[in-house]
Amino acid sequence: MAHTVWAQEITGSWSGELAVQGTRLPLIFNISREGDGYKTTMDSPRQGAKGIPLGETRFENGELTINSPAQALKYTGKLKDENTLEGTFSQGGMNLPFILQRGIPAAAELKRPQMPKPPYPYNTEDVTFRNEKEGNLLAGTLTAPGKSKDIPIVVMITGSGAQNRDSELAGHKPFWVIADHLAKQGIGTLRLDDRGVGGSERGKAGPTSADFAGDISSAVNFLAERGYTRIGLMGHSEGGMIAPMVGTTNNKVKFMVLLAGPGIPLDRNMDLQLSNLYRATGLSEEVVNGLSQGFNRLIREVNERETPHTDQELRAELSTVFSGVPGNLGNAFMNEIGPLFSSPWGRYFLRFKPEEYLSKIKVPLLALNGSKDMNVPAKENLEGIRMSLEKGGNKHFEVVEFEGLNHLFQTAKTGSPAEYSLLEETISPKVLEKISTWVLNLK
Repeated sequence: MAHTVWAQEITGSWSGELAVQGTRLPLIFNISREGDGYKTTMDSPRQGAKGIPLGETRFENGELTINSPAQALKYTGKLKDENTLEGTFSQGGMNLPFILQRGIPAAAELKRPQMPKPPYPYNTEDVTFRNEKEGNLLAGTLTAPGKSKDIPIVVMITGSGAQNRDSELAGHKPFWVIADHLAKQGIGTLRLDDRGVGGSERGKAGPTSADFAGDISSAVNFLAERGYTRIGLMGHSEGGMIAPMVGTTNNKVKFMVLLAGPGIPLDRNMDLQLSNLYRATGLSEEVVNGLSQGFNRLIREVNERETPHTDQELRAELSTVFSGVPGNLGNAFMNEIGPLFSSPWGRYFLRFKPEEYLSKIKVPLLALNGSKDMNVPAKENLEGIRMSLEKGGNKHFEVVEFEGLNHLFQTAKTGSPAEYSLLEETISPKVLEKISTWVLNLK
């Protein structure tokens, strides 16, 4: 009778560790009643994710099945005793054994040895100012090694997606780590919350990269009003696209550092990026090539249209592109790619050509990337940056590819985004040293 009671009770939290590419990834399934059935959310502590809603949950005859097309995820496990589920976790073409134990283990603190620790040997100040054109409030942190205004100081620009001033991702705070290093070398920084994050106002609906460039230009002017004259820009990923946009219109910008910034047309870069990420999920080369052809066809169609697709039209087009993808991966990819074609930001992004701005940059520029970057492939983009700068006659630039580093400039095994949270290193010390040395050597 007791056996019957516990065998029918699956609600609660269940935790386990996946063995992924030689590392351990803790996951927690939180199962609760919903009407006559169940619902499940997932926590991934190392990735800083909590309460991710999963799809259908069934528990029948002692077997638990969680099927979530949005994440291309499935788990099937058999209840071995009242505290143990033994089964298989499937995602992205991988089928991994996964044992779950009832309850949540004591939280293990993420190892992030580069995180700055007080007392800090420099000054920090929380600041606010407004976009001079649109009026939206922007909030950030000004970090300076002393009171002198005769120092190099950089406005830091985050990559795609709404991020806080630390560019926080996967349990890492790379902008905080960079700001700490630079301040200790005598270089100031201003890092900002993106629109709608932290202390920054959301601003108008449907902003594009051009609007974000207005935020950064206002940040440059804010520093100039405070008396700084040696002002530079440092942008990561999309931030490395925004920096040249600002540099062509604001003459107060005296130098810039591009971290994994694009140097080729963004539609071409997106094709390379998605192909890399699709391969990382285990898809065959034949399927990846088919996806690439479909993606490029859809880009041409979108760019030729004056008005955006309706939601129904876009769904139909994406269904055709991803029709050859096995299992639930197609739906997951559609959910990720859809905003690129439907939002003002995505449509602007896909039409963007970095050369139009890079070729006009005359100030000193340092462009860095890692050989294992899947998002902004180093070879093609660094070459594109070099060619654009040479075309414009810039004689004060340096382009560097770091061997073995990923998109976040971590020393990586594969370069896959799934690896970010599993690595203790936030940013390679070699990159930090290169940035500070280059900035300090500017005349």
